[in-house]
Amino acid sequence: MAFIVPFLFGVVTGSLIVIILSWLRRKETKELAKALVDQSQAEKIQDLEAVIQRLKESFESLASNALSNSTTELLKLANQTLKGNLQSGEKELEGKKKLIDQNLESINKEMQKVQETIVSLEKNTGQKFGELTSQLRNAADNTKSLHETTSQLKAALANTKVRGQWGERMAEDVLRLAGFIEGVNYQKQKAIESSVRRPDYTFFLPQGLRINMDVKFPLNNYLTSLEAQNDLEKEKYRAQFLRDVRSRIKEVTTRDYIDPASHTVDYVLVFIPNEQVYGFINEYDRTILDEALKNRVVLCSPLTLYAILAVIRQAIDNFSLEQSATKILAVMGTFKEQWIKFVESMEKVGKKIDDAKTEFNIMTTTRRNQLERPLKQIEDLRSAKGVTMDLLPPANHSAGNGSENNP
Repeated sequence: MAFIVPFLFGVVTGSLIVIILSWLRRKETKELAKALVDQSQAEKIQDLEAVIQRLKESFESLASNALSNSTTELLKLANQTLKGNLQSGEKELEGKKKLIDQNLESINKEMQKVQETIVSLEKNTGQKFGELTSQLRNAADNTKSLHETTSQLKAALANTKVRGQWGERMAEDVLRLAGFIEGVNYQKQKAIESSVRRPDYTFFLPQGLRINMDVKFPLNNYLTSLEAQNDLEKEKYRAQFLRDVRSRIKEVTTRDYIDPASHTVDYVLVFIPNEQVYGFINEYDRTILDEALKNRVVLCSPLTLYAILAVIRQAIDNFSLEQSATKILAVMGTFKEQWIKFVESMEKVGKKIDDAKTEFNIMTTTRRNQLERPLKQIEDLRSAKGVTMDLLPPANHSAGNGSENNP
């Protein structure tokens, strides 16, 4: 046992020594191979540089010779090309010169036309300026005339009576457009019984009903507010105008205009003869229209009056149509009764005709045959006795009688 341990130790030690020597030899081999490779590459590089140097020298020599030869040929070619280009350039320049001359000629013509136009405009400027001055003068005259007419209209509208006539004229125009006829669809300024008031217009409705309309409307404060110079005065007269409108609404709510006992409806119309005034009221006090409707007063401008009249006209037409339909139905009922009686009479007459035809057939067949038998016997006796008197009827009378019918 003591002998094996030193032996194993010696084996292990020897193995380690062999491994170490083997590793050192491998390393030296790699370093030697690397050195050989480096030396081989250095030699190749030196050989390559020598070859490049020789090629460079050869190329420089060849390039020098080729350059001298090419330069001569290039100069010749350049001279030829330059001559050709110069010739073509001269031709192009000549063509461009002709084109420029043509353009200059056309430009000169256009300039001449422009100059002639300018001269013509200069000649017409004075005439046009005179016409413009005349038109401006006419426009100024028309403006002055319109201003005078407006002033006259404003002065006329300041008068209550004239303003009422103007309102009536506006209402008449609307009534004419709506197709209303005086005396048929409405009447003007008829005094109300037991009253001194007279509505301007009274419209006829179905079933004897009526609706009154007044065209008198307060406009003084409205016109004054338009002419006011400052906002304070405008506000003052505007408020006064709106108070005037409310007062006018109260005036027409009396029994003179709304009286069911006189067959009037529960509303009265107040005509505002201007859309601008109607819009003014809506703009500055929208509650007036609601208050008027609560008081059974309908404020209407020309457009709204036309709409109301259209509704009235439609109601009248519908009522007339309904009445006509009722009358037609009544006439149809009467016609039906008479038709039934006519049919019964026709049936009776037909029955009588049938009976008469039956009797007539009996008379022409049975009765006739019965009467002709004794006549034939008499005729036979007459013939036997030698009497020449003919008592029988002609043969063709009895030819189509057919077979005899015995009673």
